[in-house]
Amino acid sequence: MRTLVVNAWGVRVNIADCTVMEKILLAAQQLEQEGQSPFSAEALIVTSWQKFPKTFGLKGYADQYPDSNKVLSSIMGERGLAKRGWLVKMGQKLYALAREGRLSAQRLMQGGEPVSTPAPTTTSSSRLSRDQEKFLLGLFSAGAVEKYDENRKHEITFIDATRFWGISENQHGEQLDTRMVRFQSQMEELLRFLHTGETELSNGRSISEEEVGHLMRVHEYLEEKFARHLSVLRSRVER
Repeated sequence: MRTLVVNAWGVRVNIADCTVMEKILLAAQQLEQEGQSPFSAEALIVTSWQKFPKTFGLKGYADQYPDSNKVLSSIMGERGLAKRGWLVKMGQKLYALAREGRLSAQRLMQGGEPVSTPAPTTTSSSRLSRDQEKFLLGLFSAGAVEKYDENRKHEITFIDATRFWGISENQHGEQLDTRMVRFQSQMEELLRFLHTGETELSNGRSISEEEVGHLMRVHEYLEEKFARHLSVLRSRVER
């Protein structure tokens, strides 16, 4: 039998045996009720930890720091909240509660079981354009991705990053910003396309939303790692 507790809204909730994903779902619901929709992945990490520090606290420092990987791995992946249809990706590290997620959270708040939403297994009937496929295959073969996946992040150079983004060190200012915005929009377009299921490339390889989501995480890592380099390029004036 679940233990009943009183939440911030004065509602008695059965959370003693809630799963990790159910707890994240309740944190997402809190953010939405506070007017944060869409909310950032960072906001969801912190709120999940604040509500359930024992579950989402960093090992050895549970009262001081959240374990971001535990939340992020529960959002993405084949069995993650996004794949279940509980969360919708709205942009770079931005999410919102989907209708199924909202209903499931409401049922949990009332002491019931969440709505069971099977992960989609369909394959998209349409294919990516030739340009999209070329863009995607280029990213999968990028040296930055290879080093990232082989846990050699410290070996990734800015040259690796520029090749991943398709920019050069000669680009600066508005030209650089335009290219980076274009890269971001291409990634988000692919994520929207694959949200309804996998698609098959002309070489027979199947591509899923999770694989593109992984490339997005590489992109975000590179942006953070080389933020100073990008800032220097942006500050250059055309001569």
